Amino acid sequence: MVEQLLRKEKKLAVIGLGYVGLPIALEFARHVPVIGFDINSQRIALMRQGIDPSNELEAGAFAGCDIVFTDSLDVLREASFYIVAVPTPVDEHNQPDLVPVTRASETIGKVLSKGDYVVYESTVYPGCTEEDCLPIIESLSGLKLGADFKLGYSPERINPGDKEHTLAKIIKVVSGSDEEATDVIARTYEIVVTAGVHRASSIKVAEAAKIIENTQRDLNIALMNELSIIFDRMDINTFEVLEAAGTKWNFLRFQPGLVGGHCIGVDPYYLTYKAGKLGYDARVILAGRVINDGMPAYVAKKVVQHLIGHTANVADARVLVMGTTFKENVSDIRNSKVAALVQELKAFSLQVDVVDPHASDEELRHEYGFGLCAQLSDKYNAVVLAVPHADYKALGSDYFASITYEHGLVADLKGLYRNQITNRKYWSL
Repeated sequence: MVEQLLRKEKKLAVIGLGYVGLPIALEFARHVPVIGFDINSQRIALMRQGIDPSNELEAGAFAGCDIVFTDSLDVLREASFYIVAVPTPVDEHNQPDLVPVTRASETIGKVLSKGDYVVYESTVYPGCTEEDCLPIIESLSGLKLGADFKLGYSPERINPGDKEHTLAKIIKVVSGSDEEATDVIARTYEIVVTAGVHRASSIKVAEAAKIIENTQRDLNIALMNELSIIFDRMDINTFEVLEAAGTKWNFLRFQPGLVGGHCIGVDPYYLTYKAGKLGYDARVILAGRVINDGMPAYVAKKVVQHLIGHTANVADARVLVMGTTFKENVSDIRNSKVAALVQELKAFSLQVDVVDPHASDEELRHEYGFGLCAQLSDKYNAVVLAVPHADYKALGSDYFASITYEHGLVADLKGLYRNQITNRKYWSL
């Protein structure tokens, strides 16, 4: 398989061309023939023009790539090595939404041929690949695992906005349905991953490894958020505490903040869901989720507490929220907890303006029901710096004074302006 791909006798396909799938497809396309498949025809049209719909990759990333972008099953059927990189969100009840990954499995089942390989990169709970996806493939294809095709799992490690830790530079965890599958999958990824691969003993081990990466981060950030709540009652700046504690060599450098996005704020629910199905209540993991999901309401409450003491009528107060994406310097608004913060502020009947140099007004309106402010006021009662985009680093105390009342509040959630705001009330997590 590997040699045939390199000799361009066989083709590799990537199903799902979002933040994860497109970089993988383009990286492979510099070495082997690739079919980039996505059900969104509008995204396909943009990628054919060398445009990344996610605004992560420059046009130059498409140069020199042997790739065909398509939404056609007939074209997809030409591949022999399939990589699934579709999203795995949760629903409104924080239950795993497997619709994208099961539909991708249905697609594979319709095009799979004898001798083909299928590798999932989508984050799922341990067992999902073999227990939920495999039966769909076998049923629709009429083929049997082992005798007719091979299966594997290799968790994605794409970090949006990170130009240093790219696909080629991060060790790739790989696994297969048997030793031969693991070997072929490992050697296939070694074509593009110069950092090397780690061969997991089973697909379930690889699935579990991925899901605890983000669960661990979620819990550590939850601890920081809880510490921030405690220290705030003591009138202690949390970032100063972390700076002091960080002088110890083995102190873990996590910070408080809003936890959103398509990974850290979602993946733990996949693990707790599976644990619940096995009769175990994952109390520690769920406790972390409760704290992190509650931070938008906590921040809104702190803002309103300030307004009550410095505004004649809170309902007349105007608040500016700076940043709406789930993290700094990206355009991704999926599961952004800033949206929850905006809704919490509006629940107090506040007038809320929102700005963001990276987010799309259209996407925000479609996803959350509010858009970006076209013209800033100079009469804000509070400003919430929710996402520390690089664009905001040059702003200073005078800027915030120019757009706020004398008793205005600057709520700097990530401590970007710590010790810099001198002429307005300053607060951070």
